[in-house]
Amino acid sequence: MLKFKSDIPASEITPYAVYQQRRAFVQAAVAAGVLMPTLSEAAAMALKGAPSSYSVPEKTTSFDDATHYNNFYEFGTDKSDPARHADTLRPAPWTVRIEGEVAKPRTFDIDDLRKLAGMEERVYRLRCVEGWSMVIPWVGYPLVQLLKQVQPTGNAKYIEFTSLADPKQMPGVRSSVLEWPYTEGLRLDEALHPLTLLTFGMYGQVLPNQNGAPVRVIVPWKYGFKSAKSIVRIRLTEKQPNTSWNLAAPGEYGFYSNVNPEVDHPRWSQATERRIGEDGIFKPKRKTLMFNGYADQVAGLYTGMDLRKFY
Repeated sequence: MLKFKSDIPASEITPYAVYQQRRAFVQAAVAAGVLMPTLSEAAAMALKGAPSSYSVPEKTTSFDDATHYNNFYEFGTDKSDPARHADTLRPAPWTVRIEGEVAKPRTFDIDDLRKLAGMEERVYRLRCVEGWSMVIPWVGYPLVQLLKQVQPTGNAKYIEFTSLADPKQMPGVRSSVLEWPYTEGLRLDEALHPLTLLTFGMYGQVLPNQNGAPVRVIVPWKYGFKSAKSIVRIRLTEKQPNTSWNLAAPGEYGFYSNVNPEVDHPRWSQATERRIGEDGIFKPKRKTLMFNGYADQVAGLYTGMDLRKFY
């Protein structure tokens, strides 16, 4: 289980580089049968989340880049704004309401939500619609584990996520750049897919405020804006919900928003991308992968759909 800022003195937090080295050593030694982890090592590994078979075998983006180059318009529209302004967010106390087409609507305290299922660490690609990407080790559990608790009804076809919109904590919501609160949505089968991660941490630490504390969702085969941050409500619906970016610019941001290199954004190509912190300005861009590289796992969700029409 993740520990939280109030639980760990700053002097006891393991630097991320040290954590990586220690964890790699322990895992290799255990796999080779050389040693069994001590209690403290086992506890440290549990804190970081159990490694997942869903992880991609790619070099991770640096913690500094992943926490200082963000889209989180509640704190400003510049990529550096969230890291500069998100210290005003209060991630505790926090509750998340689950309602709508469910047999057992319920409000979860964030601590109860964290304890609901075993945490995993999953290294996922994150592809932003602006043409940049990262590889980040997220910590959480499949969203389906939460939805089981509230029992979706037969009428449930979609799921809507609502983020916090408090102008006292989030200066960006005073602007008119989007309609507030921020909302996002998925089809229910997308939400139930095991890749869809209810996320509480990254890099073995709790989510920083600028990355969506204290809870967000990660949908790795879609553009990053589909992964709602700082969630306060989850509502299951029969009809497709409105989403913030689709309302703001329906010609640019469709409901599905699957990563598709063959469908350009009206103002730029989506055929290539630049990996933050790794691909310099003089290095050729990478080819964008269909479904962000997760086609083998998720393409079946869209059998028979025109992915140019349902962009």
